[in-house]
Amino acid sequence: MVEGRIAWTLISPAVSLFVVLLAGPTVAVFALSLTDWQLGSATMNFVGIGNYVQLFGDRVFWKSFGNTFVYCFVVVPGSVFLGLGLAMLIEGVGTGRSFYRAAYFLPVTSTLIAMAVVWEFLLHPTVGLVNVVVEQFGMKGGDWLKNPDRALFTLAGIGIWQSVGLNMVLFMAGLKSIPGDLYEAAEIDGASSAWERFRCVTWPMLGPTTLFVTVVSGIRSFQVFDTVEVLTKGGPNKATEVLLYTMYTEAFNFFRTGYGAAITVVFLVVVLALTLLQVRVGEKRTHYG
Repeated sequence: MVEGRIAWTLISPAVSLFVVLLAGPTVAVFALSLTDWQLGSATMNFVGIGNYVQLFGDRVFWKSFGNTFVYCFVVVPGSVFLGLGLAMLIEGVGTGRSFYRAAYFLPVTSTLIAMAVVWEFLLHPTVGLVNVVVEQFGMKGGDWLKNPDRALFTLAGIGIWQSVGLNMVLFMAGLKSIPGDLYEAAEIDGASSAWERFRCVTWPMLGPTTLFVTVVSGIRSFQVFDTVEVLTKGGPNKATEVLLYTMYTEAFNFFRTGYGAAITVVFLVVVLALTLLQVRVGEKRTHYG
């Protein structure tokens, strides 16, 4: 009994923080999603799954749901493989390694909203630097944020730019943990080229790091909101509408807080499911050693 009380005393701060910061708000959002409460209203009515029924019949919701997945499918592999490539290149550089680390990590430390404003100028259809560079290579520029066929992929490109620095640093830590003896043994066994050493040693040994980077990148990309809010407002014609932006507009622009809470619950369930799926699939192919 005494040991049990001591144990609960020791873990009570962690349990309290879990309840206050995670479990409590999650339960509150779920409870709110079962009501018709509007922001600022003094009353609310219980509607059960009414918000969810309306949600799954909403064309805008499914549009934002699909856009979010497209964004993730572009950003996650792009930022993961580009981060790995940069990490290997920088680790192979003889001089200036610290400069390259800082330069590529800078977007991670910058305020994304401020950088989104900078991107708005870079992507300007007439005086933007992006169009100037693209046209120098004989390709057609245009309005990257107003074209429905380009806008979402443009935001995905900004997402890759913002995420690749963090992935690079994580991969660099993983590369440093690989014993040099493995490369020597692989070379003795006939892996003489750089590609063979990467395939036989580097890539398998980076399995845990790759799994972690992929999961983190997936969660971060699914949470995209800032660039949509600053650059496109979900347009043109809902082409860049994503889940978090739909939740924000419903809850704080249209004051349909209960409906916005239902979107939040769906968002949390999808993020949890994707994270568990990534971990389950990734661990089967991951070498821990």
